Amino acid sequence: MKEYKYKINGKTYEVAIGNIEENVAHVEVNGTAYEVEMEKKPVEEAKPVVKPVAPAAAPASSPAQPAATQAKKSGIKSPLPGVIVDIRVSVGQAVKKGETIMILEAMKMENNINADKDGKVTAINVSAGESVMEGTDLVVIE
Repeated sequence: MKEYKYKINGKTYEVAIGNIEENVAHVEVNGTAYEVEMEKKPVEEAKPVVKPVAPAAAPASSPAQPAATQAKKSGIKSPLPGVIVDIRVSVGQAVKKGETIMILEAMKMENNINADKDGKVTAINVSAGESVMEGTDLVVIE
């Protein structure tokens, strides 16, 4: 198991990378276990998808919403902890699915955060330079 320490905006993260099986890496961040699924063929930029292995407690509202609810409003969440470097949209702006709406710096890499559907930006919940944790609502698209 390889162990690393990262410091993001003064906060230290202890990261341990365990087994990598096919495209899934077993990772521990500050004692919390995750399975990081990597794309088999990178399209533009390889971005890991981080999923908790065993959540401590179920949240009050389930992150998986019915399709009818998602069709109306869509909150884009931070895929991992980091710092918002650039916000490329404004409230009221129309966006297309796949369009880059902001840049998140995590582990010294810039990650594009893209719109998950066509729609209109109704809320921006973060500002440039702000530190965010995994799962933080960044933007709402209707």
